[in-house]
Amino acid sequence: MTGESAKTAGVMGGMGPDATVDFMAKVIALTNSGRDQDHVHMLVEQDPTVPNRQEAINSGVDLVSPHLAQMARRLESGGAQFLVMVCNTAHVFLDEARATTSIPFISIIDESVAEIEKTCPGAKRVGVMATDGCIATNIYQEAIVKSGRTALVPDEGNLANLMQLIHAIKAGDQGDETKSGMETVARTLLADGADVLIAGCTEIPIVFDGVGFDVPVIASTDVLARRTVEFAMGEVPLPTTT
Repeated sequence: MTGESAKTAGVMGGMGPDATVDFMAKVIALTNSGRDQDHVHMLVEQDPTVPNRQEAINSGVDLVSPHLAQMARRLESGGAQFLVMVCNTAHVFLDEARATTSIPFISIIDESVAEIEKTCPGAKRVGVMATDGCIATNIYQEAIVKSGRTALVPDEGNLANLMQLIHAIKAGDQGDETKSGMETVARTLLADGADVLIAGCTEIPIVFDGVGFDVPVIASTDVLARRTVEFAMGEVPLPTTT
C-alpha cells in the first residue's frame, strides 16, 4: 500500500473489543497483499471505556456523544484520512463527532443497507438483527425504508433473547449454544417474511455469518471491512465532506 492514492483509516473501536479485532482481521484477510507494506494503514482506538450505548438510549442521558467526538478528533489528529466505527448502535451518537472533524465518516448502517442492492436487489423485506437500543432508535429501519424496502425486527421475546446472546458474545462465549441461539433468532425473522437479513451488530458475525443459511445474510462487519479496504486502497474515491 505505497501508492499516492492510499489512505489511512481511523478505526473507532472497543465496542466491543472482540468485534474490533474481528473487523481488523477481516480487513487484513480482504487485502490483496504479498508483503507487509501492501496492507491497509489503520489507526485504531480500541477504547472499551465508551459509555454503554443501550443505557444512554434508554435513559436519555448522553455521555456517549462527547466520548466518540474526542475519539474521532484524536484519530484525525493522528493522521487518519477517513473514519469507520465498529459498532452499529453507536452510530446514533455521531452528530458531535461529524461536526467537529473534517474527514469523511463511512457509516456501517448506510453501507450495510446499500449492500442489499448489490447482493440481492430483488429483496423487499429486510430482517434486522440488532441491539434493542439500535432498533428503538429506528436508525436501521429508516435507512431500509429509504431504500424502498420494508424493515422487520424481532418481537419483544426474540429481541430479549438476541440481547442475551450479544452479551454472551461480549463476555467471551462464542460456542455452539450461542451460535445456535443466534440462528434461532434469525429463523424467526424468516418466518415473519424476511427475504434478506442484516446482522446489524458487530458481535453477531463473530458467531453467525449466514454461510449456508436459507436467505442472504449481510454481515455489517464484513461490509464495513470491504469498504474500508476499497477506500484505503484508493479503489473507490472517498466521499466529500460538507
